[in-house]
Amino acid sequence: MRERILVRVGSRNTAKLEAVRRGLAPFFAHVDVLGVDAPSGVDPQPLGFAEIVAGARNRARGSHSGGAGELAAGIEDGLIALPEVPTGWLNLGCCVLFDGAREGLGFSAGFEYPPDCVAAATRSPRTPIGDAFDRRFAPRAGARDPGAGAGNIGRLSEGALTRAEYGAQAVICAWLRFMHADLYAGVPA
Repeated sequence: MRERILVRVGSRNTAKLEAVRRGLAPFFAHVDVLGVDAPSGVDPQPLGFAEIVAGARNRARGSHSGGAGELAAGIEDGLIALPEVPTGWLNLGCCVLFDGAREGLGFSAGFEYPPDCVAAATRSPRTPIGDAFDRRFAPRAGARDPGAGAGNIGRLSEGALTRAEYGAQAVICAWLRFMHADLYAGVPA
């Protein structure tokens, strides 16, 4: 286990900062995160892998200060078309880790939003799905609502999976390329 790492995260969102900390915590004794403003450069409601990855990449590269060996992270969620699910769309989170030379990319698990939220997010003009969800969501009678801090996945899962835990999945997957650099030798960064 390495001693310490500082990661500049292309967001000030507390769930994204916590996702990076949790995702890298198994590999470092101390993970320090610094949130910085780094625009995604994509629509506020990304649709498709290309927009989701571009948003995460832009945030990671925009938050990297140019220091050698410094690690930067970008996290972006969005919807991908998937005809195999009833709404036709699945939400995925993406993390890009960037050290100035190499890049690692990973995704979180996917989940469906309620149909009316998906409809608002995928028509023109796009409504960010979080806004549509906030207008629509009400906890089930008698169910535990972990609150907005748990993110939409946290509210839908009644706290079983928070946004920070969900994002940490993508961070871990993005870290693999750095963790096993020898296995990826010769593959373009």
